[in-house]
Amino acid sequence: MMRFSANDLLSALLEAAPRPTVQAPRDARGLYGLVDHHGDLRYIGSTSSKDQTLYERIHQRHRTGSENASHYFSQMYNTGRMWRDRKDALTKADGDIAKALRNEFVVDHCRAVWLPLPDTEDIARLEAEVISLAPDHAIAWNRRRMQVYDEPVDLVEATLRRLGWGTRELAAIERQRLRFLSSMVGPAAAPAPKPATIRQTRVTPFPEGPFRFFALDVETANNDRGSICQIGVACVRPDNSIETWVTYVDPQVERWVFTYLHGISARTVQGAPTFAEVLPVLRGALNGATVYQHSGFDRSAVAAACGNCGLPIPQWDWRDSVHVARAAWPELRGNGGHGLASLKQHLGLVFEHHDAGEDARAAAEVVLRAEGVQPVRTGPSVQTGQSTIADDEEFDLIEDGNETVMVVREPVAAPMPSNAVPRQHAARLIGTTEITQGNIDNNHIYLRNFFEKFPADAIGGSNRASAAQREIAVDWGGGTVVMTDLDGAKRFFRKRSWIREFFERHGVRAGDMVTVEEVAPYSYRVALQRCIS
Repeated sequence: MMRFSANDLLSALLEAAPRPTVQAPRDARGLYGLVDHHGDLRYIGSTSSKDQTLYERIHQRHRTGSENASHYFSQMYNTGRMWRDRKDALTKADGDIAKALRNEFVVDHCRAVWLPLPDTEDIARLEAEVISLAPDHAIAWNRRRMQVYDEPVDLVEATLRRLGWGTRELAAIERQRLRFLSSMVGPAAAPAPKPATIRQTRVTPFPEGPFRFFALDVETANNDRGSICQIGVACVRPDNSIETWVTYVDPQVERWVFTYLHGISARTVQGAPTFAEVLPVLRGALNGATVYQHSGFDRSAVAAACGNCGLPIPQWDWRDSVHVARAAWPELRGNGGHGLASLKQHLGLVFEHHDAGEDARAAAEVVLRAEGVQPVRTGPSVQTGQSTIADDEEFDLIEDGNETVMVVREPVAAPMPSNAVPRQHAARLIGTTEITQGNIDNNHIYLRNFFEKFPADAIGGSNRASAAQREIAVDWGGGTVVMTDLDGAKRFFRKRSWIREFFERHGVRAGDMVTVEEVAPYSYRVALQRCIS
């Protein structure tokens, strides 16, 4: 009798080439994995009965099933224009159109992997063993341990172009998008209230107005959107100058996932106020004002944080600077997109990505640029929590013109954690590599000539089962930063789904050169350097 090793099965799933869901076998059972629109494996499962094939489970159930059941493509992309509430009979017609769009989106932009197994095998047992060995990123959807995605707007637009829908369908999905946004901030979004414990902690005063509008950005500790660990607000005055207010927030969590990205850790927020302590300051400052966010994440994070501590969700006048940018610079659609990384390059913005204050100011500048206004820069932003401040430690708040500065008397500065990203780090070229036709055909970039310049703890083995414990961030000019480790045998980025889009977007040809810069510890930028013939 053939015996299957859970380690071997996991390696096979991690190494399998993702394929369209419709290609799943119609006559076999076994293990499978679901791959998101970024090209990342996010869920591992198996056929649940002897009467169910891989095709039925993957292409039919996960893709077209109910979004509030264990049908993970439906659940994770129940967002934006693809959202529906199947229990709401009044919106059934619009909801069915949104669900049809979601089904087609998955066909276009999501993938799956599978391993057919004999019916004689105990598939459920093998599934449990494989999941117990799997890295966290590969089972992020299992048991709903990851939040629903924000709408991938550019990819949804690509699906809509293929479908060629008319005015009626487009109006229906736009109504669903608005209903989705309402559901994120309505009373139903908050769980049963839990009394919030309010510590007597000083929160940095908010700048005094008047202000035309605000832009708000948050950073989170982990995949729970309510785990806010930093909030930044850019305050735009009538003369279009921008003053930025920033505070660290103690999310009171044990699990920190995104320290590698923003440099904030449990040590960083030691002594910082909780969200429940910061929210009254924001309520007083932002009520009745226009508040921009760049995508829908920040609004949903505030709503989730309110739910976590049993506080009512503030009813601010939220606007989305992505929509503003899309109207102002339509040429970026399909050519870099309208994320902050793309707009930074297109507009020549100067900011440090993944810092809440910097990102908030960038969103405000996007709005001002769209208005045809050159924003006026001011001095450094206000920031709390950068030093460890005990509750009984003395400090002063000094008003200096338009700036509020915290001065700590003889502080004991907390040392920067070993995995923190310093706020100031000059970009450093670490290498240049020539693109071959083999690179283009197989979607990879050789890093052999300068591989030793990458951190050793981000270099793994020859397959995903032996991936490194640490990942690096790769900014390639797309809408999202890619998190990956490095394949130590082949000496290239292990995750490669983004490389095809990078090649296509820039029209890369054999002989072109690609540069790799270190922009911060464990953070890199990949850019094309065109070969001139």
